[in-house]
Amino acid sequence: MGRSDYFRYALTLAAICFVASALLGAVHGLTSPKILGQQARQEESGLREVMPEAISFEAVKEGENTIYYRAFGPNKRILGYVFKALKKGYSTEIVTLTAIDKDGAISRIKILSQNETPGIGTKIIDLSWFLEQFMGKNASDLGNSVQAITGATITSRAVIDSIQKRAKEIMERLHGR
Repeated sequence: MGRSDYFRYALTLAAICFVASALLGAVHGLTSPKILGQQARQEESGLREVMPEAISFEAVKEGENTIYYRAFGPNKRILGYVFKALKKGYSTEIVTLTAIDKDGAISRIKILSQNETPGIGTKIIDLSWFLEQFMGKNASDLGNSVQAITGATITSRAVIDSIQKRAKEIMERLHGR
């Protein structure tokens, strides 16, 4: 094999990489708005699910990032707040949506996304008692009042810790502490 063969192979490989990269960029450009739209619809649906009595929601932002949502009832009366919390579980990031009343008591939780080990980490969704034990508890002080799932301790601790941490941050913002 001569030098010209190596050059031809390198040029062919470079052309293939360029075409593949261009196609990948084009597909990303076409699908990205649809993915973002789907995520927005999923979040809107989640807001309605965790705070069904709310008539409207108002995002409280810091720059481009949404910190939490205010949930309004009739006459623009604040019913409570909804926030997204995330933390890495055993294998992936777990994203939850949590509704709290004005005093910080949890009213509902929804797992928005997770990709934990099937049959083990996914128990955070499969076992209804896990999420039910959060209800009525002060979100910023869960401590030992919520029991982790045996065999899925890392995953369930990630849910507990992420909700507790975000709730503390939000309650401090609301009450200026």
